[in-house]
Amino acid sequence: MNVRIQAILLHLLLFVIAAGMIFPMFWMLLLSLREHPESYESFLSLFSASTVLTNYTDALGSDAFGIYFLNSAAVGLLVTIGNVIFCLMCGYAFARREFIGKPILFGTILGVLIIPPQVIMIPLYRLMVQFGWINTYWALIIPWLVTPFGIFLVRQYIQGLPTDIEDAARIDGAGEWYILFRIVMPLCKPVLTVLGIYIFLGNWNSFLFPFLFTNEENMRTLPVGLAFYIGKQSIDWGHLMAGAGISAIPVLLLFIAFHKQIIQGLTAGALKE
Repeated sequence: MNVRIQAILLHLLLFVIAAGMIFPMFWMLLLSLREHPESYESFLSLFSASTVLTNYTDALGSDAFGIYFLNSAAVGLLVTIGNVIFCLMCGYAFARREFIGKPILFGTILGVLIIPPQVIMIPLYRLMVQFGWINTYWALIIPWLVTPFGIFLVRQYIQGLPTDIEDAARIDGAGEWYILFRIVMPLCKPVLTVLGIYIFLGNWNSFLFPFLFTNEENMRTLPVGLAFYIGKQSIDWGHLMAGAGISAIPVLLLFIAFHKQIIQGLTAGALKE
């Protein structure tokens, strides 16, 4: 098999994979632009039907949808800021400092990575009840301000950075906080960008724990609010897909704005030892 045929087959494979990823977005957009899409009998009739924006105007005109959107945005931003700060501090400590029990503690953090979130669902819910945090922003923010993955990612990146600048700053009399936030943090910008985007998207799309910790409409996040378009007897596909389309806009904008940083950060983090 010559090089040209291999290239054609490779591009064909990539096209099939890309089509498989794009089709759900196309299907969501198609359903959101049809009035009562569940009433159509075939894909052809659905595709050829007239386009309407009623589902989008209904979703945007709903007071509850605005609350869901703002809740998701506020929680996502606060959790992202917390993870950038605390994961940087923890990662720096594990990469540069020596303290009693460091290997055991770091091993524990790595062990937490393999624990499915469903395992901590009941204990964490009971803890939120004891604290009186059900239906509060505390339950949606505090447990997620630092993540094991973030600590591991930042620690691996910092270990690959040279220590010359930090040593020179110490000789000049700089303290550890100054070194961390004025020297190390700017050098960690690529990995912190990746971490921030990863955490924001994870919280933006989070459903399980916001669903458990909230039972009032004004505290629901966007994924939880969209779930209520699914009834016991039927599903409001038009409004559900319109809401999902609107909720996907911040994700797409983030990727478009930071796709270079995402690739650079992941590549740099993968090469650090």
